[in-house]
Amino acid sequence: MNILEVQGIRKSFATQLAVDGVSFRLDEGSIFGLLGPNGAGKTTLIRMITGIFYPDAGSILFEGRPFEPLKDSIRIGYMPEERGLYKKMKIGEQAIYLAQLKGMSRQDATRKVKEWFIRFEMQSWWNKKVEDLSKGMGQKLQFVITVLHEPRLIILDEPFSGLDPVNSNLIKDEIYALARKGSTIVFSTHRMEQVEEICDHIILMNKGQKILDGTVTGVKQQFKENLFRIGLEGELPQLPAPEAFEIVGKTEGHMIVKITEGYRPNDVLSYFIGRGIGISSFMEVLPSLSDIFIKLVEGTPLSRQFQKIDHE
Repeated sequence: MNILEVQGIRKSFATQLAVDGVSFRLDEGSIFGLLGPNGAGKTTLIRMITGIFYPDAGSILFEGRPFEPLKDSIRIGYMPEERGLYKKMKIGEQAIYLAQLKGMSRQDATRKVKEWFIRFEMQSWWNKKVEDLSKGMGQKLQFVITVLHEPRLIILDEPFSGLDPVNSNLIKDEIYALARKGSTIVFSTHRMEQVEEICDHIILMNKGQKILDGTVTGVKQQFKENLFRIGLEGELPQLPAPEAFEIVGKTEGHMIVKITEGYRPNDVLSYFIGRGIGISSFMEVLPSLSDIFIKLVEGTPLSRQFQKIDHE
């Protein structure tokens, strides 16, 4: 079932076109990565999805019908990158108050806040003020406030900012759990390695436009360049230039080769084995999402990126 469908939305500010005709769909229970560098249009897109901004063109469907911000926002949880909390207010009361704004009774809100505070080991913070929290503590509080009313759609903008590895894993585990229960997660970041680890599906934005859309696995397969990493036993002797492949990178005990069109991995293995060279490992090199972004934005092939690294 589609929870959200965005159809060709656009948004401009004065002469700046922030979002330019972006479309995508989100399935129930999926973890969706919204990728792109700073200034790509991610935050503007999110603010249209949450009803903070209205699109200049295009449409947004929520659960199969036109999105109504006043009615539907209660079923959305949004964790912005910047803190959206009252600095002088005690965090226990603030969490309860914000839960009530999302339609929860005070009794239910109090119970749920206490459950989440225990889960995140935040019980002793109850009477602290927001201004007394570190950035990491503030991130944990904002995450709790975002999800405690059990929204159908959860939007997290840079949720791991300021968190140490232990608390990052804590938030990550909760994201997985929420998705298993049926919530749809939109995870926005310019840290592509985080999305690569967590998300099922991604879109990549640059300069307000969607430049890539697909599953993480499918995107990697789409942009692979026939590169393989070979582990070698011993020193590599001087060899005649092979027709089957090109060596594009070397590290101690390994090399990266790009197989020539028309040849197969077996041809590479036969070349080394036929010359008495021992091979300890042989595996395909798939590009990271960061590699793919560099390729799309700068036009740098993955093989050239290996050459750049090896020559630095």
